[in-house]
Amino acid sequence: MATDGLRPIFYLKTENVVEPVVTGMGYELVDLQSSNGGRLLRLFIDKAGGIGLEDCAAVSRQLSRVFEVEGVVYDRLEVSSPGLDRPLRKASDFERFAGRKAEVRMRTPGEGGRRKYVGVLRGTAEGRVRLELESGLVALALDDLERAKLVPEL
Repeated sequence: MATDGLRPIFYLKTENVVEPVVTGMGYELVDLQSSNGGRLLRLFIDKAGGIGLEDCAAVSRQLSRVFEVEGVVYDRLEVSSPGLDRPLRKASDFERFAGRKAEVRMRTPGEGGRRKYVGVLRGTAEGRVRLELESGLVALALDDLERAKLVPEL
């Protein structure tokens, strides 16, 4: 999970344009990715009850108009749901999905050199993600998370 100080300027500018549009339409911006020098923009959106094709199409149409006005240059825009293995980015994500199984990878190793943890989310406290492992409860620093995602329960 990159902090704003580490994100490229392009990403921040695009996120500042995208987030208000998406939230204004009643969706949550889960993730924003770019590749090919920003020419491909990929958004993952969510809402209570899930995302359908119509939702993705509506956001894509609206953003295409906004990007033209804001001068955001891109070749291709992809809008989709976050999927069963939804990424967890914000403290609110860890609270919202408390009780669900998640995989967390840290930037720096903890005790015993461990960087990867899989367990049940137990929310956040004091800037730390609480994760219940088979061996007990751990508290991992939010600002040291490399990435986190839900583990699909089928």
